[in-house]
Amino acid sequence: MTSFPIPHNYANHILVASPSNLVRQRVLESLRSPVRRFEQATGGAEALVHLESGFWQVLFLDRSLPDLDAEELSQTVRQRFPGIEVVLLDPESEAEPTAAGEKGNLLPEMWPALSQVKDNDKDENENKDKNRDKREDKLLPAARAAHSILEDPLLGMISNSRIMQPVYRLSRLLAPRNTTVLITGPTGCGKEIVARGIHHLSARATRTFAVVNCAAIPETLLEAELFGYARGAFTGAMQSYAGRIQAAQGGTLFLDEIGEMPLSLQPKLLRFLEQKELQRLGSAEVVRVDARVISATNAHLLTLVREGRFREDLYYRLCAFPIEIPPLRDRPEDIAPLAAHFLARFAAPLAAPGFSADALQLLKTQPWAGNIRELQNVIERALILSEDEAVIRPEHLLLADSSFRSAR
Repeated sequence: MTSFPIPHNYANHILVASPSNLVRQRVLESLRSPVRRFEQATGGAEALVHLESGFWQVLFLDRSLPDLDAEELSQTVRQRFPGIEVVLLDPESEAEPTAAGEKGNLLPEMWPALSQVKDNDKDENENKDKNRDKREDKLLPAARAAHSILEDPLLGMISNSRIMQPVYRLSRLLAPRNTTVLITGPTGCGKEIVARGIHHLSARATRTFAVVNCAAIPETLLEAELFGYARGAFTGAMQSYAGRIQAAQGGTLFLDEIGEMPLSLQPKLLRFLEQKELQRLGSAEVVRVDARVISATNAHLLTLVREGRFREDLYYRLCAFPIEIPPLRDRPEDIAPLAAHFLARFAAPLAAPGFSADALQLLKTQPWAGNIRELQNVIERALILSEDEAVIRPEHLLLADSSFRSAR
């Protein structure tokens, strides 16, 4: 295998993103010079997480990523991390990896310095640490200082925590595409808001965002609600009904609590996801629907698969790209701005009171099993119990382990 002479003062931190272990190993084996830090990622999303975790100088990026478009991701990386060289890999070629301009296309785009590097001589070895540190000192501030809209909160979201930034970045990377998304996280953490944010950023933003809560609709009615029905399909069907899926034509279908989908309906949903076709109850007509599907759950779907309560093929079809939202207890810096937001909302049109330092500290120390939804309820109750006082104090916060008596 052809080896790549990597500049010792240039590429000591290398990241390779490819779903193929063989491709990743070939890149590692082909590096002629020792590499101080070499890490691997199996997809674009995982690569982004690695890029955020430290300083990198070269990213080898497989064109056949399983989750993100490599060209779009490479542009994003160049904008977000200007100090990183991106090298696109073509895993379908059986040619030996070569520098740009030579035969073979495993690495069709190589950074200019690669083909010009000479073997290290004694003088270069003596200056290795000095040159490396100079380059890192030059590139690291630029990479850290680069601001990208990818980090901004989605529409309707209030968060200052770094732990939420991957959620925002991934959502923005996904928005222009039609990739099926599975949003996971505990109850009340804002899964629907993230789904709406993705829809708002997509080309489908002007079309319908249709919501179906699979846990809120009785099993006997869910099929008719989702897929629609023809007139006379059953007793009481006095007229035809298009259904929620068809209502999302050109837009986004959000399936909340997808883990509660009855097993009997899962094959029909799977067919729609694969063929973009459906049949209404009582009708032989096949209707094509162009709707992006985003689903959400607080359940562990793989556990349901093992228990025989969820189809494995449907799980993998829904989970083309997963996004996990962390619980509120893992992002305490978001509690104060969220509490202030809810307080202002509930107090309107009057001026909202403030929080005492003790009250804010108490809010930050709670486990928040109900997450943002629980916090919202606590703030609403606190405003009522404060009886128009100017400050919300700890005794106004009716928390999970409190009682009305202690809050009075």
